[in-house]
Amino acid sequence: MFGRRITLFKMLGFEVKVDASWLIIAVLIVWSLAVGVFPYRLPGLPAATYWWMGIFGALGLFASIVVHEFSHSIVAKRNGLAMKGITLFVFGGVAEMESEPPDAKTEFLMAVAGPLASLAIGAVFYVIGAAAATSLPLEVVVVLNYLAEINWLLAIFNMIPAFPLDGGRVLRALLWQRSGNLVRATRTAAFAGSIFGALLMAGGLLQLFYGNFVGAVWWFLLGMFLRSVSAASYQRVLMQSVLEGEPVRRFMNPNAVTVKPDLTVQDLVDNYIYKYHHKMFPVVTDSQQLVGCVSTEQVKQMPRNEWNRHSLREITQPCSPKNTVTPDTNAANVLSIMSHEGDRGLIVVDNGRVVAFVSPQDLLHFLSAKLELEGQDVKVAGKNVAVNAGKAA
Repeated sequence: MFGRRITLFKMLGFEVKVDASWLIIAVLIVWSLAVGVFPYRLPGLPAATYWWMGIFGALGLFASIVVHEFSHSIVAKRNGLAMKGITLFVFGGVAEMESEPPDAKTEFLMAVAGPLASLAIGAVFYVIGAAAATSLPLEVVVVLNYLAEINWLLAIFNMIPAFPLDGGRVLRALLWQRSGNLVRATRTAAFAGSIFGALLMAGGLLQLFYGNFVGAVWWFLLGMFLRSVSAASYQRVLMQSVLEGEPVRRFMNPNAVTVKPDLTVQDLVDNYIYKYHHKMFPVVTDSQQLVGCVSTEQVKQMPRNEWNRHSLREITQPCSPKNTVTPDTNAANVLSIMSHEGDRGLIVVDNGRVVAFVSPQDLLHFLSAKLELEGQDVKVAGKNVAVNAGKAA
């Protein structure tokens, strides 16, 4: 979903990051407010004033979205669900969960927290604007009124029952509570999200017919995004349900490619990275005892003309739970780690020795085979559910 991300700040234990795409929407928001919204609401002001109003309006919207996502994260944390942080991107923001909510109640409480926060934020802006209408400049009051309205609209839009919007998560929680089946509930909520995305795309085409090119592009892209994320969310839940309880030893590759500490960086690049296309390699002793890990990130930090003069011992870093697992690790946990850490693969370590390697391809091949052979008897949260392997593709 995300590209390059920049950490802005950390608060209440959560990191707030911004995706590079947010810079695009920030500029568009300031521009639309400065040349469209505020001149319409308060005509006759200098252009510079409208631009300042646009900047403060965009900052207020930015802060509102952060609070909206913080509310999700705080509720999740209080219910024992680990959160990675908050990322702002071109279509708003998202609170990044380490895993799916443990039960329907937690899902429901997390989902409604965001819209309720937006309603409260809107009320605060409205009250401040109304109370200070005679003491603050009219330009400030107009910005405050805009922020009140946009937060209320944000709450209403998010409560549309289309996954992955908050309303879609409420729908999934209700279906999950009723049936006890997370996969089926996610499939239904994701289908609603896909339909809503298609309607937005159709609305975009209609906007284009009426000559609103910017609105048409925005609606169409938002619809495409919702359809894509709803499908991906269902596939993720399905994969987790299929992999739950399966140990890594069932699909790990025992022929792990390892390197020795005395190898030069140039040899690593020429004979390992270009040959095996891995982004990370375990560094081991002659007895396969794990020394550490070396990745393409460390190689890139060294000037190319020095690759021949330095050994891996100098750039090897300690391994961590983010890149190592044991043969008995739950495959669903492996999926979660890979989705958060990228496609570098994981080292399988048993009593300090490297015994295997697990790549995303290994995981997907096992998943595909299991869906094909056992797709009609997949267990989710201890209950048997029917899964159509064809629909999971």
